[in-house]
Amino acid sequence: MRSPRRHPLLVPALLCAFAVLAARPIYAADGEGEGGQDAAALGLSAQVAQLYEDAALATQRYEAGRREADTRRVQVQRAEALLERERREIAVLHEDLGRIARAQYRSGGGMPLAAQIILADSPDDLMRGQHVFSQSQLTVDNAIDKSRRAESRLTADEQKAAAAWQDLERRSSELADLKKDIERKLEQARWQLQGQADASVAAGSCRGAVRLDQPSAAVTSAWVAPVESYQLSAGFGSGGARWARRHTGQDFAVPIGTPVRAVGAGRVVKVSCGGAFGIEVVVKHAGGYYTQYAHLAAVTVDQGDQVSPGRWIGQSGTTGNSSGPHLHFEVRVTPEMGSAVDPVPWLSARGVPVG
Repeated sequence: MRSPRRHPLLVPALLCAFAVLAARPIYAADGEGEGGQDAAALGLSAQVAQLYEDAALATQRYEAGRREADTRRVQVQRAEALLERERREIAVLHEDLGRIARAQYRSGGGMPLAAQIILADSPDDLMRGQHVFSQSQLTVDNAIDKSRRAESRLTADEQKAAAAWQDLERRSSELADLKKDIERKLEQARWQLQGQADASVAAGSCRGAVRLDQPSAAVTSAWVAPVESYQLSAGFGSGGARWARRHTGQDFAVPIGTPVRAVGAGRVVKVSCGGAFGIEVVVKHAGGYYTQYAHLAAVTVDQGDQVSPGRWIGQSGTTGNSSGPHLHFEVRVTPEMGSAVDPVPWLSARGVPVG
């Protein structure tokens, strides 16, 4: 039997190994696929990300359709005005026809030819009468023809106007239905994603990074806002029942599943899933500053990853001590809480106005 004294470094080495393992984030082992990714989490996160893109595209199409509809509505209204003018012109033509018919009757134009021959005083009177009759008849025929052409044009224009209105209403309805359907699917997928996140937090184990295909975006600045579209909610230093002292960051109100971006280049130094912040990521930047992204529904980076400005590092949620979907964003001088500075002027000083 060998003496344990022959391996004096064995115990310290094992203690160091355990310390390294304990410092790493805990990931769930169940259902993990290649690269440590959970298949269900990956599918749902990717679905939410894709639905965000689809919703943005549907909104663009809807807005473009709405602008086109406004343009066509103006055109149809102009056509309606022209139709009204045509109706008035036809009414005038009908009045002219009535006046011509009455004048012809008074002048004897409606008298049979035999009666005109009998009553004529001379051949000249008969010829003059016939000439007047021919002229009157020509005027009547021209007026009738003009009226018929106007009525035919009016009918065609009315049909075009009606078809234009129907097409306008149909396209607007289709675009609205498409937008509504995508938004419904997105809302359902958001809460499924949040359910997975809540389960991870309850178990105290992160599922690992969900590697999403981020759309190529031309980020040319060194610093960006943590989310693209947002409304500011609780600010730095504000009071509230949910915080022991004062609020230590800036909250960005965004829906669940919103892509969360690294505000600048750096390295991920922490990924965790427990406590008041729920699922959180901490990134170290040059100059000794750290940024924290909390209450996430999913993470797309692992501890040790290098990130660039605008790189997706997670999807927003409402995990941990959260009253609703939002991103809690902090700027710190250490990786741990208790060293936060106001993030709004910090971002503003780096060319990122927040408001």
